[in-house]
Amino acid sequence: MKCATVKEGVQCSFMGKKGCEFNGGRCQPIVEKCEGCDRAKPFPDGIYCQNFPSPVVKWRTGICNMATHAKVDTKQVDSKVRIGQQKQKRK
Repeated sequence: MKCATVKEGVQCSFMGKKGCEFNGGRCQPIVEKCEGCDRAKPFPDGIYCQNFPSPVVKWRTGICNMATHAKVDTKQVDSKVRIGQQKQKRK
């Protein structure tokens, strides 16, 4: 259904026949870490995430999985290092 509270006219999975069914009855504005993301859109009441009703929860455990402006740092292993090799017994 389309949102009728904060993001008017946008498809929302939390909208029901009785209104917004999200915890608190409406979406929460973005946090500082969301600034610069392509999914953050301005609405009359403020700037809100298009994908998540509560952006604070997505940043609680690290980088938001939908953030377009943040990259995950991954360590690359240059070569395989074998530690503690043992010879196998022949039968």
